[in-house]
Amino acid sequence: MLAYKKWVAMGVCASALVAVDVQADESVLGYVRGAETLPQGANEFYLQLTRRADKGVGTYVANDLALEYERGITSSLTGGLALKGQAIDTSGIVINGYMPGAQQYGMKASGIAGKLKYNFLSPAKDAIGLATQFELSYSWLDPHSGRAKNKTNAEMTLMLQKNLFDDQLVLFSNTAIGATYAVRAPLDTATQASADAAIQSLTGDPTATFEWTDKPEMEIEFKLGLGASYRFAPGWFAGVETQYVTEFETEVGQERWSLFAGPSLHYASKQWWATVTWYPQIMGGREQIINQSDTSLHLIEKTKQELRLRVGYEF
Repeated sequence: MLAYKKWVAMGVCASALVAVDVQADESVLGYVRGAETLPQGANEFYLQLTRRADKGVGTYVANDLALEYERGITSSLTGGLALKGQAIDTSGIVINGYMPGAQQYGMKASGIAGKLKYNFLSPAKDAIGLATQFELSYSWLDPHSGRAKNKTNAEMTLMLQKNLFDDQLVLFSNTAIGATYAVRAPLDTATQASADAAIQSLTGDPTATFEWTDKPEMEIEFKLGLGASYRFAPGWFAGVETQYVTEFETEVGQERWSLFAGPSLHYASKQWWATVTWYPQIMGGREQIINQSDTSLHLIEKTKQELRLRVGYEF
């Protein structure tokens, strides 16, 4: 937590030295992306740190790290590579089929990703900006339980962007569809027995067993994101964004849906920028935790809130 606060302080407080306007492919929001691409030959490095916390029961804190490199291949095409990591601290939570018990470890590598983003229309030159992005990722740790899980994901995103009032106000829209193929590692005997006992206690059924499949799973995910960002001083942007996400799984149909929304603060200098976003869950549904007190949220694969810091450096 101290390290996370350090990054927030770097991104928000130490940026009072210089001030410029938003640059190409700059993330003025934390989750919803714009339609711009990098100029040809330009390079950019990103650090993204996301803290997910609170499932309403027990203790749950997860920190996700992404180190990304992007390059402008042409004036319209940007390519990128990313190394992902995660840390997790959870106890007092057993979710049937998802979380068999406590898990705790510090930051370690969890996955890799590659993406291509193509700009069809530039928001700076055309009436509206339009771009598509294809991302392919592979991970070996489950971000929810923290346990071993091999997952391959392909996602296609359509991005719209509209600049108004000499770029003082920027509007964004993202629509995405993703497909996932995943296989979990089997539980060891001790973990299975402990999870069985927890489920029996929660349900009051002495014959209940903890469900954990290590068979291949297929999932389809849809996302719809909207955002707006307003430049209130040179280099400073205040924004708001929201994202609806729903997922359909092989055997159960619609597995979950959730709606997050929150404010963002962005600052840009000549070579670097930083964005901080607080992202609470507004509502959610479908599968829920046994004896979940707040039934208006989805807390099996999501949390009550997220906090994200995103820093970029152009070179």
